[in-house]
Amino acid sequence: MNISLAKLKAIILYFSEHTNSNYLGKIKLMKLFYYLDFTHVKRYGTAVTGDTYFHLKNGPIPSNIMNMVSELTSDPETSKLSDDIQISTPSGTRMLKVNGLRKFCKEDEDLFAQSELETLVDVCEKHGEDSTDEIIESSHREAPWNETDFGQVIPYELAAHDPDSNFSEEEIRLLELVSG
Repeated sequence: MNISLAKLKAIILYFSEHTNSNYLGKIKLMKLFYYLDFTHVKRYGTAVTGDTYFHLKNGPIPSNIMNMVSELTSDPETSKLSDDIQISTPSGTRMLKVNGLRKFCKEDEDLFAQSELETLVDVCEKHGEDSTDEIIESSHREAPWNETDFGQVIPYELAAHDPDSNFSEEEIRLLELVSG
């Protein structure tokens, strides 16, 4: 993963402000990260977070980000995210709801390249109102999901197989090498 902690927090804060908070649980958050990274790969050839994605039951999961968010749930006292983000369980649900503890601000915005910020906005516009089930189903229609099996790493270059990709597998691999 090649993203700073500050930028990771900024992404989560942006998602918490620009998506329907009734649906922003841990699972949907992982799908939003998938769409942020893989949409950016399709448009610009590189990922925003650089995290490693795995093919799991509920769709693609960014492993390091998932671990950090899980730590926020299991041990908020020591979590690196706890000063800006919290996880709660609304009464009567099993949902692990993601809550920003502050607003996304200018300092957060300055952490992003223009292409990353545009992609962040687009992902929220496209999937912000999706329920968890809807975004899971949507992720299951993507080539990177369909071309891998349970438990496998989902390589970024598989984004080239979606019809909206501007890059070939080889171009994505080369851009990953140059930027990583």
